[in-house]
Amino acid sequence: MPTVAESQTSTETDWVSRFADDVIAESERRAPGKPVVVASGLSPSGPIHLGNLREVMTPHLVADEIRRRGLTVRHLISWDDYDRYRKVPNGVPGVDASWAEHIGKPLTSVPAPAGSAYANWAEHFKAAMTAALDELGVEYDGISQTEQYTAGTYREQVLHAMKHRADIDAVLDRYRTKKDPAAAAASQKKKPQQQKKVDEAELEAAEGSGAADEDDGSGNSAGYFPYKPYCGNCEKDLTVVTSYDDDTTELNYTCSACGFAETVRLNEFNRGKLVWKVDWPMRWAYEGVIFEPSGVDHSSPGSSFVVGGQIVREVFDGVQPIGPMYAFVGISGMAKMSSSKGGVPTPADALKIMEAPLLRWLYARRKPNQSFKIAFDQEIQRLYDEWDSLVRKVEDGTVLPADAAAYARAVRTAAGELPSTPRPLPYRTLASVADITAGAEDQTLRILGELDPENPLTSLDEARPRLDRAENWITTQVPAEARTIVRDEPDKELLGSLDDQGRESLRLLLEGLDTHWSLDGLTTLVYGVPKVLAGLEPDAKPTPELKAAQRSFFVLLYRLLVSRDTGPRLPTLLLAVGAERVRRLLGA
Repeated sequence: MPTVAESQTSTETDWVSRFADDVIAESERRAPGKPVVVASGLSPSGPIHLGNLREVMTPHLVADEIRRRGLTVRHLISWDDYDRYRKVPNGVPGVDASWAEHIGKPLTSVPAPAGSAYANWAEHFKAAMTAALDELGVEYDGISQTEQYTAGTYREQVLHAMKHRADIDAVLDRYRTKKDPAAAAASQKKKPQQQKKVDEAELEAAEGSGAADEDDGSGNSAGYFPYKPYCGNCEKDLTVVTSYDDDTTELNYTCSACGFAETVRLNEFNRGKLVWKVDWPMRWAYEGVIFEPSGVDHSSPGSSFVVGGQIVREVFDGVQPIGPMYAFVGISGMAKMSSSKGGVPTPADALKIMEAPLLRWLYARRKPNQSFKIAFDQEIQRLYDEWDSLVRKVEDGTVLPADAAAYARAVRTAAGELPSTPRPLPYRTLASVADITAGAEDQTLRILGELDPENPLTSLDEARPRLDRAENWITTQVPAEARTIVRDEPDKELLGSLDDQGRESLRLLLEGLDTHWSLDGLTTLVYGVPKVLAGLEPDAKPTPELKAAQRSFFVLLYRLLVSRDTGPRLPTLLLAVGAERVRRLLGA
C-alpha cells in the first residue's frame, strides 16, 4: 500500500500536508530548533461529543504528519476542568436536579454522577474521551487546568494580567456593544423566531469551549478585573473583586452566593482563574502554541479567538496560533450537536458501531471548513461500502492521491498501524446476519462460512472487530420494529393465492439453490429468476419492465420469509435462513 509521501502529488489535494508545511515553517520562524507545538482544548462539562472530536482530530492529523517527517511535535490537550459548572445537562444517567446546587464550582469540585467510579464530574467525563483517543491512536500530552492553576503554574501570568487589566479592558471594550438596552430589547423582540433558534443553536454549539462564558470580568463597579476567585467558603465563582493593589498583590472579594468575604495575596493565592477571553491567549503565549483550530462560533467579531489574538499580542507579548475555523459535525437524522444536551453521541458511542480507522477517515477526508455527518442510522452501511471500495482502489493502484492520503492517515499513525479486521466482510452483510441470528455464534459462523465456499470463514475472530461493531449497531441503533424475524411456518394463505407465474418463480429459485449456494451465486439467482421468466438469459441487462418484475419477485420472497415487504439483502437473508428452512417456507 502506498505511504502518505508516495500518494501525495500536491498539497492542494491534501489539506493535512498543506497545514503541516505551514506549521513547520511558522514554528521555525517563531521558535527555531524547538519542538512544534499544536493544541486542543476540551471541557469535560458533560459528554464530550463527536463535534468536540474535530477539535482534537484536526491538530492530531497535522501533528502526525509532522512526526512522519521526522520532526518532534507536542500535541497539547488542555482539559478545561477548572472551568465553572454552568448548568445541569439533560439526560445524563445518575444526575438529577440536585446537581444545580453545584453551579458555579470548578468542574473538579462537582460530584460525579451517581454510581460513577470517578472522583468528580470532570474525571467522569474525561475517562470516556481518553479511552476513545487511545483507541483512535491519538498521541497527546494532557494538561489539567485545575492542576495548573492550583499549583500556581500561571501565577506570573495572572499577576501580569492583573497589572495590565486596563489594557485588557481596552481591547475588550472595542467589541462591547454600545446599544441602548431598550433599543436592543426591541430589536430582539422583532427578530424572527427562526433566527432566534439559530442564535440559540450557535450559543449551545459554543459550549464546552468557554465561548459561552459571558463573564469577561467587566460589569464590576470597582473596576475591571480579569481574574475570578473561587469562593473560600462555597467554592463558587459568584464572587466580585472589590479591590486590588498592584504593589502588594492584595485582593479583596465578596461572594454573592454565600456572603463570604476574604482578603488574599494573589502572589500566593491559587484558588481562581483568569476569565476565558484572557485565559486562552495567556496559554497560547505560555505554551508557545503554533497551531490550534477553533470552531466557526469563534469567527465572529468579539469572539474569544478574535479578541484573544489582540490580547496575546498586546498584553502577553505572544503570537496567535495559526489554524482553521472548523465546521460543525452532525449525526444522520439529528440536529447540530451540543454538549449541553444529554444523549448526544460521543466518540465512545461511535467506536461501538464502527472501527477506529473508519472514524479517523471521516475527519481526515474532509477539509476542516467542510461540515459532514456521522451515520448512526442505515447510512452507516453505505459508508462502509464506500470505505471498502476505497480499500480496493488502494490495493489495485487506482486510488486518487488525496483519497490515498486520507486512507493512509486513517489506518496508521507515525507510531504504526491501527488494529484492523483480518477478513473485512461487508458491514451490511454482517449486520443482516447479526439481525437474523440475534447474535447466536454457531449460526453466525455457519452463515458467514457459506458466503464464499471456496474460501470459507473458519472462525468468527477473522471477522472481528467489524462483526462486533455490526452487532452493536443492530442491537443499539435499529428499532425493535425494524428488526428481522423469520417466519416459523409457511404462509399457506399467500402460497395458495399465487398465480402460475408466482409459483414458477419460486420453483426456479428452489431448483437453483444447491448450485448457487454462496453470496455471489444467490445474488445471480434471485436477480436471474425474473429474467428467465421473461424469456431472457440470466445475464441480460435490466430494462424498466424487468426491474419492476424483480421488485415484485423480491416482495414475494420477503413476505414468505419475514412477513414484510422489505428486509436484509435477499442473498444474505437466504443464507441466514438456511436452505432447508427456505425450501419449507417457500412451499417446497
